[in-house]
Amino acid sequence: MAAEMKLSLLFAIFAFVASANAQGSPVPVVIWHGMGDSCCNPLSMGSIKRLIEKEVKKVYVRSLEIGSSIEEDTLNGFFMNVNDQIDMVCKKLASDPKLQSGYNAIGFSQGGQFLRAIAQRCPSPPMLNLISVGGQHQGVFGLPHCTGNSYICEWVRKLLNYGAYEPEIQSRLVQAEYWHDPLNEDEYRKKSIFLADINQEVTVNQTYKTNMLKLKNLVLVKFLQDTMVEPRESEWFGFYTPGQDKKLYTMFDSPLYTEDKLGLKTLNDTGRITFLASDSDHLQFTETWFINNIVNKFLK
Repeated sequence: MAAEMKLSLLFAIFAFVASANAQGSPVPVVIWHGMGDSCCNPLSMGSIKRLIEKEVKKVYVRSLEIGSSIEEDTLNGFFMNVNDQIDMVCKKLASDPKLQSGYNAIGFSQGGQFLRAIAQRCPSPPMLNLISVGGQHQGVFGLPHCTGNSYICEWVRKLLNYGAYEPEIQSRLVQAEYWHDPLNEDEYRKKSIFLADINQEVTVNQTYKTNMLKLKNLVLVKFLQDTMVEPRESEWFGFYTPGQDKKLYTMFDSPLYTEDKLGLKTLNDTGRITFLASDSDHLQFTETWFINNIVNKFLK
């Protein structure tokens, strides 16, 4: 009996220590890069990863690599079907033992709407905070300039101008999959294979909304001098009023909000949407701004 009591006490001590360690561990962070970038570029995602690790001691940061190499990762940001990318990442997250208790997600540029799709489609492991840094949540209607390989960028422009909703282009060109033509909303809704789906514009998937409402916080960063994203209001769920490409509406005037298709109104009514602005061009923020507005508020 004494031996059993000692053994029980020992297990209790181990459980207490494990619990204390778990409670003291920082929440892991998953980051997803933007177009023309890669998981491990030392000047972009590599720098962000090091900064978070420096500011949040002992944090686990996973920068998503879409493919089996940096080169493949970069090309897949242009040419791998987004739905296939989402499936790939869902499996990566589900198989990562360090993420099973939950994680914070930071998406940069198109990585913002891609991680939102993860939140909607893949609730396990749980995403706690979703931070979209310049993500285009209502899509884009224009590609004014592009980072990375200028030849690829020019080719992408030509393909989008040729026919973003042509099946071959829509299924193989990433940027076509969040191309949103306000001059022809019907065609967009019928032929968009990614954005129209996650924005509940074809059919309403209640699971998408349910999963979005599991977020503790949705953080939307808009770049006030953005020359990359057209329109930049998309970064705050705004877009062009249908039928033209000059007049804009805000998230609060969008059916996505007024009809609460995504849970945006519910999130906002419960104080879980944060709108942040950087008075700079696309993804051009300082370390100080990132630490003060993102790290200190949502990652610690």
